[in-house]
Amino acid sequence: MAVVASGTRERPAPLRLRRRAVVAGIVVLWLVLFALLRGRHTLALAAADLTSLHRWFNDVNDTIGADRNSNPLFLYFFNEIRLVIDTLVTFVQTLISQPPDGRPVPQIGWLGVVAIAGYVSWALGNWRVALLAVAGFTFFGLQGLWQESMDTLALTLSAVLVALLFGIPLGVWAGMSPRVNRVVTPVLDFMQTMPTFVYLAPLTLFFLIGPASATIATLVYAAPPAVRITAHAIRSVPATTVEAAESLGSTRAQTLTKVLLPMSRRTVVMGVNQTIMAALSMVTIAALIDAPGLGKTVVQALQSLDVGTAFNAGLAIVVMAIVLDRVTTAAAVRTERAQRPGGGPRRWRGPLLGAGAVAAAVAVWLSHTYVWAAEFPGEGGAGRSLASAADTVTAWAQDHLSGVTNGIRDVLTTTLLNPFQTLLTDSPWWLTGLVLVALGAVLGGVGAGATAAVCVGLLVGTGLWQDAMTTLASTVVATLLVMLLGVTVGVWMGRSALADRIVRPGLDAAQVMPPFVYLVPFLALFGASRFTAIVAAVVYAAPVTMKIVADGVRGVPATTVEAATAAGSGTWQLVTKVQLPMSRGALVLATNQGLIYVLSMVVVGGLVGAGALGYDVVAGFSQGELYGKGLAAGLAIVLLGVMFDRITQAAAGRTSRVPGGR
Repeated sequence: MAVVASGTRERPAPLRLRRRAVVAGIVVLWLVLFALLRGRHTLALAAADLTSLHRWFNDVNDTIGADRNSNPLFLYFFNEIRLVIDTLVTFVQTLISQPPDGRPVPQIGWLGVVAIAGYVSWALGNWRVALLAVAGFTFFGLQGLWQESMDTLALTLSAVLVALLFGIPLGVWAGMSPRVNRVVTPVLDFMQTMPTFVYLAPLTLFFLIGPASATIATLVYAAPPAVRITAHAIRSVPATTVEAAESLGSTRAQTLTKVLLPMSRRTVVMGVNQTIMAALSMVTIAALIDAPGLGKTVVQALQSLDVGTAFNAGLAIVVMAIVLDRVTTAAAVRTERAQRPGGGPRRWRGPLLGAGAVAAAVAVWLSHTYVWAAEFPGEGGAGRSLASAADTVTAWAQDHLSGVTNGIRDVLTTTLLNPFQTLLTDSPWWLTGLVLVALGAVLGGVGAGATAAVCVGLLVGTGLWQDAMTTLASTVVATLLVMLLGVTVGVWMGRSALADRIVRPGLDAAQVMPPFVYLVPFLALFGASRFTAIVAAVVYAAPVTMKIVADGVRGVPATTVEAATAAGSGTWQLVTKVQLPMSRGALVLATNQGLIYVLSMVVVGGLVGAGALGYDVVAGFSQGELYGKGLAAGLAIVLLGVMFDRITQAAAGRTSRVPGGR
């Protein structure tokens, strides 16, 4: 039996070698033909030129704007959606941030909000999380940003509530049904990779400028992580466990509620966390369509390059993300402990929670009745100090570190980015297209190759082929850096609980800190260039890959790790031979999410010298005559994301189906 098993493990090796040889052959042939045909049939398009497709998009945009107040579809569908969303956001705002008619202050002032935050955190988690929540919410007031923070919280809670209301059930359905998963995945790709700048303009046409459009834009961006990660959690439950439950007579509903959901709770909570992070990361961009809150403060500060004020508001967003993350995580931990034998609540916890509820209710009443308990005292001195410190650090870094940072930028650009971009943009379009299709077919199979062919054809149809290849070069380089960091740090976090506690707050900060905030220091250090955009994309995309890899490594059964250790495996062997192979699903998900998050930063990169598709989208958003070109550029970004998502997914699936592929 051992010989057979050994033979089964070794059999796939020639297949993998042949596949690598074919890939190498395709690349060599590409390089040879590139040298012979360089500069021909590149489909270059000048910045001010438009194709017939771009002009048609402009005409559609004009028609929608003219018919919005007379078309029944708007009167009885889009306007009703706007009314519901506006009602939800307005209701939350009147509770905690905006005074309703007839009152000088909100229904619940700062004292009541802080008390509710502390009590809910204690009830769902523990006293440490409650202290963190109280300190975090109090910090908003000390920064002089209480109302802005509550406006952001109202918008975020509204968007996350709707996202989870639809996202978690859809993720469960996709996790249980491969057919539904195949249908849902392209839609999620579209939602995540379509640049936010692209759909901000149409949203304002359909729903007008204001909280409704901002909430829907945030919802579109924040819902996919909940669906994807929930589906991944359901699929990750061992098939043997599901089969055992079904053999004992469990119905489909019982299997879901008694087996699948309890065993995937930890990963589902990570999906909730990622949804919250994504929603908070949208508050700055949503401010461009008049979303209230901290995002508007950030945008106004950056318009005058006021790094200190932008940093102060961005820090408030980070603190809010950390508090919400810790509360949800602590709630999941408490639920898991309660399900264990002897893990129920202690007898004294119930009376204490009752007393805490009374104290919170008193605080809410005081904040509703008295102005001193409704308006945060003080003038935000801590915020002014933080802003001043941020300005000082930025100036020092620009004066003393620019030589080192410029050297790093020049080396990476010269040795890696420029040659790869030249290969993509100066090759004939049909040659690059054939290479992409061939690589898709070899790595992912016929289906992936067909998807690549369709995407290549549609990219040509957008009229922005050369810009798409320039964006592709920067995206591939950034994704490689993201995965290098993601695997390295993620494995460390997955293997060490202490490392996870140390690193995770920093990841939360990097993930939710609005890109506009750290773009200004990056501009000071690296100048306006493609490299600045790559650094910003890595900072934004690496945290989610690290978290997913860490979750996958942590999910490897402890008995397997112990068995490998008992067999004499060292740390390197445990990681490379056991933990990473057994967490392949998490690695694939991390790669996909890393690529998608990098693509979502393409437009922001267009603001700092990245050019290509990002610049096209920004120009289309700001210049009416280029709207059609900007929309086509957004679609091109989506096509890039779909193509490479399909290739990586199919390649991972083929590897896992090969005996011994692990």
